[in-house]
Amino acid sequence: MDAINYLKFVMALLFVLALIGLLALVLRRYGLGLPQTPFKRPEDKRLGLVEIMPIDAKRRLLLIRRDDVEHLIVLGATEVTVIEKNITPPPAPPADFPTALKKASLFSWRKDQNDQEGTPL
Repeated sequence: MDAINYLKFVMALLFVLALIGLLALVLRRYGLGLPQTPFKRPEDKRLGLVEIMPIDAKRRLLLIRRDDVEHLIVLGATEVTVIEKNITPPPAPPADFPTALKKASLFSWRKDQNDQEGTPL
């Protein structure tokens, strides 16, 4: 075989691998894989992973939510350490636009009769 045939083989292999990778990304994007818990909707789940932060090569800091309580955990290569329990999560932002607009209107500025500058309500 000459160099042209080897080049065609490598290009065809790269093309097929790219198609497989593209298909995997599309399936992951639209959630067409196997669900982890097939009988519960996401809003019905009691457990959740809020945030992960790597500390170094072997340890990670995890913030885990259970019901309405969060726990801070350090996950190492061989050990698990609970840093803090029963953390109250911050309030969730408003889900709909009218509620957000109503809250924003509480912070609008008005001109006070005694004051020349605008003051918050």
